Amino acid sequence: MTIQTLRQPTTPGEILHEEYLVPLGLTQKKIADHLGCDVKVINRIVNGRAAVTPKMALKLGATFRTSAEFWLNAQRAVDLYELKDSLESLPEPLLKAS
Repeated sequence: MTIQTLRQPTTPGEILHEEYLVPLGLTQKKIADHLGCDVKVINRIVNGRAAVTPKMALKLGATFRTSAEFWLNAQRAVDLYELKDSLESLPEPLLKAS
């Protein structure tokens, strides 16, 4: 049984900004330098214009002592929510439950 999400999930970028950057007084530039990426990458994630990749999830997990799965699960929730709204319909189940 799946539970449908009625509200839009919190994006990994929102989590990064609200739970880490702001409370820790970190800038996007500081994080980008620490992670070894361009500040534009962090800016796009924070602003919801880019997804967290598995590689970035590993880096964020190591940086903030979380798991890569934490970041990927947040991204997956957003991806599924957005995809669900873009599909006209899903196929009927192939098999009936017995």
